Amino acid sequence: MDKIEKAKSKVQLFEQQQVRSVWDKEQEKWYFSVQDVVQVLTETIDVKDYIKKMKKRDAELNFNWGTICPPVEMIAADGKKRKIQAADIEGIFRIIQSIPSKKAEPFKMWLAKVGSERIDETIDPELSIERAILNYRRLGYSENWINQRIKSIEVRKGLTDEWDKSGVKQGEEYALLTDLMYKTWADMTTKQYKQHKGLKKENLRDNMTNVELILNMLAEASATELSQKAEPTNLSESAQIAVSGAEVAKDARKSLELRGGEVISRKNAKQLGTNELFDNRLGE
Repeated sequence: MDKIEKAKSKVQLFEQQQVRSVWDKEQEKWYFSVQDVVQVLTETIDVKDYIKKMKKRDAELNFNWGTICPPVEMIAADGKKRKIQAADIEGIFRIIQSIPSKKAEPFKMWLAKVGSERIDETIDPELSIERAILNYRRLGYSENWINQRIKSIEVRKGLTDEWDKSGVKQGEEYALLTDLMYKTWADMTTKQYKQHKGLKKENLRDNMTNVELILNMLAEASATELSQKAEPTNLSESAQIAVSGAEVAKDARKSLELRGGEVISRKNAKQLGTNELFDNRLGE
C-alpha cells in the first residue's frame, strides 16, 4: 500500500456530503474512506458502532475485512494525515451489500461516475478544475468567490511544488509550514483560525471571505517567488521563506484594517449563507 499512501487525497461530494478518497496512480483506481461511505449511506450517529455491528451480521465480510479495507493514509477528522480503513470501488460495492439503504443504487452510480471521471482527468487535467467549479456552484458559492478559490488552488500548487524541490515532506511538514504562515499573516494557527470561524472538520479555505482568500494567496505567492530566488534545500530554510512571504500578506492585512476595520472574519458559510458570505466586501 506504499504507493497508495504517497498519492494525494481528495474530498469527493455525494449529495453534498463529503467522502474522502485517494487515487492510486499505479492501479488507476480510487480508494474511499469506509467510514465516510457508511456515514453517507446510513446517516448513523455512531458510524464505528454501525460498522462493528455490520461485520457481526455478515460473517463473510468480517472474514475478508482486512483484504477489502486496507489502511490507507488520508486526512483524518483532526486535519492530520493518518491511516484509515479504505476500500476500492469493488470493495465498497461489497460493503454496500450489507447496508440496507435507499441510497445504495444512487451511490453505486456515483462511484462508477467518479471512476470514469478520474480516468478522463488523467487525459485532460482541465476537467478536474471544471468539476471543482461545478461542485462549488452546487454548494451555492458566488462566481466571484469561485474564481478566487480556483486561483488560490493554483497558487497553493506553485508553493507546494517549491516545497517538494526543497525536500519538504508532504503531511506533517506541509502542515507545519502552512501553520507557520497562518500564524504570521493572520496571527492565528490553523487550529485557532478554524476555531475563530467555528469550524471542525470543514475546509478552512472554503470558509474564507474573498479578502481572506486574497491575503492568503498573497502570502503563498510571495513565498513561492522568494523560494524560487533563494532555492532552499531543507525544511528550516523553507520555513524562513514561508515567514517572509506571509509577512508581506500581514503588512497588507494591517493596512486594510487601518482603513476598513476587521479583515479576519469570524463568520463561515453556514452562519451567513454561502452567497452572502462570499459576496461580502471589507467593512460591510
